[in-house]
Formats: sequence, C-alpha cells, structure tokens
Amino acid sequence: MKNNASFRGRTRLFPDNPVRMASPDGFFHAPARLVGCIGQMGYAFRMRRQRTTSGFTLIEVLIVVVVMAVLAGAMIPQFSTSSNDSREASLKHNLQSLRTQIELYKIQHLGIAPDGTNNLKQLTSATDVSGTLSPTGLVDATHPVASYVQGALPTQAFSGLNTVKLDTGAAGTLPTATAAPGGGWIYRASTGQIWVDHPNYLAY
Repeated sequence: MKNNASFRGRTRLFPDNPVRMASPDGFFHAPARLVGCIGQMGYAFRMRRQRTTSGFTLIEVLIVVVVMAVLAGAMIPQFSTSSNDSREASLKHNLQSLRTQIELYKIQHLGIAPDGTNNLKQLTSATDVSGTLSPTGLVDATHPVASYVQGALPTQAFSGLNTVKLDTGAAGTLPTATAAPGGGWIYRASTGQIWVDHPNYLAY
C-alpha cells in the first residue's frame, strides 16, 4: 500500500489549484473556485425554476378566457331582463301617480278633469276651482288650489319623454300609441283617462 502523504501530494483536479484527496485532518476540502462555481450554478437553477413555475401557459390563459366568455354570455341576458323589469316598475308607478293626481284634481274642481293643454299644466301649477292657471304658477288669493305634481310631469320610462298627446276617442276605447319606444303619455280630457304612450304598455 502506497504512502498516504506521497499519494495526497500527487493528486490534482486542476493544474493550477492542487486538491488533495484528503487533508491532514482527514476530510476532503474543495478549492474555492470550485465551491463558487457550484454556488452560481445552484442559484441559476433556482431562478430558472422560479421563472418557469410562476407564469401561466398559453393553454391556461385560453381556458380562463373561455370560462369568462361563457359566464358573460350567461349573465348579460339576466342584466337585460332586470333592467326591463325596473323600467316596467317605474312606468307603473308613474302612471298610477298621474291617475291619482287627476282624480284629486277632479274632486277639487267640481268634478271636472284637467283640459290637458300645455302638457297638463293644470297639474303642475296652482289654479282656482274652475281650473284657471295662476300667472306665477304659485298659490295666491285667487288661485288657492296648489299644484298636484311638483315641477314637471314624470317621464315615460322607456322613451324618457313626459310630453302629453291629447286623444279625442270615444269612452271605453283605447287610443293609438306611438311606435316603440313611444312618446310620453296619452290623455283623454273628456274622461280624465291617461295611458302610457307605448304600444306594449297601452293596456296598463
């Protein structure tokens, strides 16, 4: 068996940096250059692995896009239906409010309904008991009956208009509505009836 000292002295891994198989203390000691090279390789590997695992693949992105498109397609009709229901509710509320105010007007004006002129101005201005409008629109000594609707008439929810179209049809018949989205309101002065100026909601 060869002498350990002479064996250690002849063993080299790199010509310019002798590395002995075993040091005097009995343990292997790698050269500083080799240790630094291994450390850099390990760091580069970890960074490459981190970049690889932190992103999304093209397939994953496409799957997410498809799922979002399906959800959007399912939700948009529901939003549309909800919006339509909200407009219908607003329409019914405004129509009922106008009908109520017309009936109150008749009670305080000897049973006579508003004549419908000037966009039902008799509902939005102070009047006397015969229906004559106050010059200022406000209550005074000769026009003691206050307005029934503050400001302007409510709008028709589908058209956004509050204009009043006068109708002269016979009692018990429906008027002719403006094509969708319609106008504002249809008023028949002979009976005090009011309708929605929209073909789909005329029967309300």
